[in-house]
Amino acid sequence: MEHAILAAIASPRRREILRLIWTHERAAGDIAAAMPDVTFGAVSLQLRALQKAGLVVCRPDQQNRFYRANRDALGPLGASLERMWTSALWRLKLAAELEASRRRGEAMAARIACSIGH
Repeated sequence: MEHAILAAIASPRRREILRLIWTHERAAGDIAAAMPDVTFGAVSLQLRALQKAGLVVCRPDQQNRFYRANRDALGPLGASLERMWTSALWRLKLAAELEASRRRGEAMAARIACSIGH
């Protein structure tokens, strides 16, 4: 499997985005709304990374962008992801990873604010 694909799905946030658009297309705003702990800009960056890896297809429609998973790009790994997404243990792991990611972001923001204030 190509390195870009493996790097793209290494992120729990990107795996969650793939899960959201796995079976049907969603607008970028809908994807961002499903992830209230991050900004729209952060979701947009994640979508761009997935698109660059060939895992997501974007369809522009006037001022909106609609995204769907390119399931064929993952080959047999797609079936593994589907099984993982139905697992309660995986959902708990994802929640923990996303919380840890959020806390790292808060800590970094606090360090930046502290360094600016001094």
